[in-house]
Amino acid sequence: MSVSIDLATAWAFIIAFAVFAYVVLDGFDLGIGILFPAFGVGEERDQAMNSIAPVWDGNETWLVLGGGGLMAAFPLAYAIVLPALYPPMIAMLLALVFRGVAFEFRWRDPAHRAFWDFAFTAGSVTAAFAQGVTLGALLQGIKVANRSYAGGWLDWLTPFSLLTGASVVAGYALLGACWLIWKTEGGAQDHAFRLAKRAGVITLAAIVAVSAATPFLQGRYFARWFAWPAILEVAIVPVLVAVLSIAFVRALAKRHERAPFLLVLALFGLSFAGLGISIFPTIVPPDVTIWQAAAPENAQVFMLIGAGIMVPIILAYTAWAYWVFRGKVGEGYH
Repeated sequence: MSVSIDLATAWAFIIAFAVFAYVVLDGFDLGIGILFPAFGVGEERDQAMNSIAPVWDGNETWLVLGGGGLMAAFPLAYAIVLPALYPPMIAMLLALVFRGVAFEFRWRDPAHRAFWDFAFTAGSVTAAFAQGVTLGALLQGIKVANRSYAGGWLDWLTPFSLLTGASVVAGYALLGACWLIWKTEGGAQDHAFRLAKRAGVITLAAIVAVSAATPFLQGRYFARWFAWPAILEVAIVPVLVAVLSIAFVRALAKRHERAPFLLVLALFGLSFAGLGISIFPTIVPPDVTIWQAAAPENAQVFMLIGAGIMVPIILAYTAWAYWVFRGKVGEGYH
């Protein structure tokens, strides 16, 4: 598969980068919410919260950039995808709001902390599951007629989209456990190692299941992965997934603190690359390409100038925030 760079392609990669940045950055703090009931009440839960308190809201900046970029650079895709996925998208946004409120209120309203802890978990699980369902629904294809969504209210709800929803929940839980291995110590870190082993097994099984099912969703996907000689190029993705999975298991066994998180990020990156191999250059599978959905050229150029200014600024303050709050966490709200 060859890729020629033009404005539409450049914007496709910018939006893909923003979505991936959101998935890996907000993924681990959603994962901590998913795992929250497994943590001990008191110090262990407070350490988990403190590990993400300085960065969790900044992580969601990338969701705004990805969604806003899609609306501005590919308005046709935005107009088709949103009506097709209203239920999971609305559920995700409400869950993120509910989770954010719970995050702040559990510190200020200790009399109802059990409720806010439940709200934090419920919001995290719902948001992660809705994101996975959205991914699965997009992969399986969206009905389009006359440049509009032509499907029903529940077309997104299939066994495959439920599988991708559960897979994203497991993947985020693994990211959260590995983040806590890095950021905590003592009993909390021991607990995080145990959780990472369980979540790792489930996540690797989920990657295998989704990877095995995806080529059979559409003939185009199957050709991308199994046609000769393209298979020689794309085979490197599952091979690297296998290598990184072995390295991840070894890193957990040797109780490395940083390597498990970095290896899981690499696994997410390979999964994202696999998604790109399957669908590029379509942006609304199976038929709408990035060029058909693109905004006028002058609008793309104008927005590209803005992105060239804003993306480095976002990267800079994100890196600065993680640098300032580096190291192990303690008790108390940052």
